[in-house]
Amino acid sequence: MHKPVLLVIAHGSRDPRHAATVHALVRRVRSLRPGLRVETGFLDFNVPSVQGVLESLAAEGVQDVVALPLLLTRAFHAKADIPAVLSQAPSRLRIRQADVLGPSPLLLRALERRLREAGLRPADRSRTGVVLASAGSTDPEAIAVIAEIAREWWHTGWCAVRPAFASASLPRTEDAVHELRAAGCARVAVAPYVLAPGFLPDRIARGAAEADVLAAVLGPAREVARVVLERYDEARLPMVTALGA
Repeated sequence: MHKPVLLVIAHGSRDPRHAATVHALVRRVRSLRPGLRVETGFLDFNVPSVQGVLESLAAEGVQDVVALPLLLTRAFHAKADIPAVLSQAPSRLRIRQADVLGPSPLLLRALERRLREAGLRPADRSRTGVVLASAGSTDPEAIAVIAEIAREWWHTGWCAVRPAFASASLPRTEDAVHELRAAGCARVAVAPYVLAPGFLPDRIARGAAEADVLAAVLGPAREVARVVLERYDEARLPMVTALGA
């Protein structure tokens, strides 16, 4: 029995760094699971489009696809945009929509990795406040998830962890940095909870101007690739409801 094709669905961006990072992550996924066919489609701005990839797969005779939203929270794109696109797929395809990537302990490990790579030492942990900076959303569920991740991460030994948002919600990154300073944290680090560079991650970086450490985006971290494969495997389980069923 052939394994379902994994279709990674990214948002897309006018910023070329976005697509380059998505493709690097997909290459990492392929390296961790040789033999699994992994395709990439974009909702907007970049090619190939999700619809185009699905039509090509159907024309090849592919029958089963796991469509995985390359998103960290379950907000509008996961709830509306992606199901709408998948509903227009060729009828011969059996498609399961996988869950979004977050939350996951592996993503926290990826955040920790990026902070270490930016120069934060383990000895600095107890006196460092961290800004968990996400893109932001108008979806209350997504905002609540970010706040809960910040609370859980704080319990691992940081001086404090505060959520921040680049759009749609408050506080902004710079405000969270100031709040952590006022709370008495000796050092402040900003950890972007975003997958790829672009307009909103650049806004996060500008807001981190007065922080001591700014980590890179999650990008093609090994931990992120492992979460992608976890979500793929979960979507293949018999009890997962196929899209439209």
